[in-house]
Amino acid sequence: MAVGLKKTVALVGMMGAGKTAVGKALAQKCGVDFLDSDAEIEKAANCSIAEIFSDYGEAFFRDKETLVISRLLATKQVVLSTGGGAFLSGTNRDMISDKGVAVWLKADVDILWNRVRHKNTRPLLRTANPYETLTELMRTRTPFYEKAGVIVEAEPGLSIEGMADKVIEALRAFGGILDEDSPPQRTAPQDGGTAAKTAVEAKE
Repeated sequence: MAVGLKKTVALVGMMGAGKTAVGKALAQKCGVDFLDSDAEIEKAANCSIAEIFSDYGEAFFRDKETLVISRLLATKQVVLSTGGGAFLSGTNRDMISDKGVAVWLKADVDILWNRVRHKNTRPLLRTANPYETLTELMRTRTPFYEKAGVIVEAEPGLSIEGMADKVIEALRAFGGILDEDSPPQRTAPQDGGTAAKTAVEAKE
């Protein structure tokens, strides 16, 4: 039975942390809609994140990202997946804190690398040594991710559904987010097929 949400849950963390896959499973369990800020940016721009970076630069992308996150947070309670760099912005952190809670999906670099190494959709990893770049990004971003209200650590081999359950338990311990007496709010069916995959296969 869906537990419901009193406030929006924003998933933050590195590329490959599983924010999209776990977010969809979490939304299904909570009976709410799932939204993805990167997907919404691509829809609004009618081009990919990589193309936005290439054509307009990262600063332009970050400005649009903040506008989109603000719009998405103005909706009803949802599970929101944010881009890997979104939580570095103090403006974004404040907006998320005001409307809900940030949950850091924490995973070590080797887990992240196994998930992103075969993909060419990550503009920040288009470098001579993407593993070193990923490691450096993790090092510089960790102090910001640590500001999240809830931290949930990935475990090797844990299924996406299991990770979503782990997030729910963390939210229950945090308090004030889950509404276990409320009916589901979700208005459209979610893709539940991702819950059968393992967390190692999760996409951001």
